[in-house]
Order: sequence, then C-alpha cells, then structure tokens
Amino acid sequence: MKTSAFTKKNFITALISMIIALSITGCSDDKEKTLAAKPETTTAVHNPFDHSHDTPVTDIQKHKFEHDFAKQCVQRELKHSSNKETDAAQYTQPCLCIATFLMKDLTAEEAEKFIGEHKNAQSLVIKYENAAYHCLQQNTHPKGPDFSRAPQVN
Repeated sequence: MKTSAFTKKNFITALISMIIALSITGCSDDKEKTLAAKPETTTAVHNPFDHSHDTPVTDIQKHKFEHDFAKQCVQRELKHSSNKETDAAQYTQPCLCIATFLMKDLTAEEAEKFIGEHKNAQSLVIKYENAAYHCLQQNTHPKGPDFSRAPQVN
C-alpha cells in the first residue's frame, strides 16, 4: 500500500510541474515578433516552383526547340551505336515524339536556357523522363505467353 501512495505522490508532483512549465512558456510576449514579421509578408515572395506562363514562348522558339532537341536526342543515342545509319532511322521517330511532348509544356526560361545557353534545365530532365516513358509505351510490345488458358487434351 505504501508503494502506491508514493507513486501517486510522484505522479501528482510531475503533473503539477508540467502544468506550471507549460503555463510559464505560454505567457511569453510575442508583440515585437509580429511587428517585425508584418513588413516581410507585404513583399511578393518568389516561388521557384511556380512556372507561370506569363511570358509566352513563340512558335518559332518552340519549333527550333523541337528540332534541336530531337537532333540532340538522336546524337546522344548514336554515341554508343555500332551501326549509326540504321540506328539513326530507328531513333528519329521516338526522339521527335519526345521533343513534341516536351514542346507542349515548354516555358520561356527552359526555351532560353536550351536554345540560347545550350544547357538542359533540371525541369527539362524531369519532363524528358516522363515524355520518354509516354512515347516509348506507344509501341506495341510482342504478346507474351498466356498461361491462363487450360491445356487442351487430345
């Protein structure tokens, strides 16, 4: 019996201590912090993930991007090719599909970086992977074996 009273006493002491600690920390004065924070919220914050289409990309830029990107894609695929002429014809159509897919959602920043600076933006790399998956899935794959049929008995 004495142990339970001792545990009750410790529990009550701990509970009262926590209430006092939370009350003291909850009573801090935040007036200076809110005054300092107000001027910062009035300025417009640049969001790097906001890809606004305020600056339109001209059709000429899109067309140039499409052909340059397709040409670069074919050259990249032919780097390790043994039969470049045959493989060039094979890679032309998928690379053009990928370039067309990328061109549909091209931003002015991406177009300038690719055409003007000859660099690939990180957003283009991500879009490229999505476009490659989309374009290469259009090809019909050979039908695999169907194991769901019941075997025929002669």
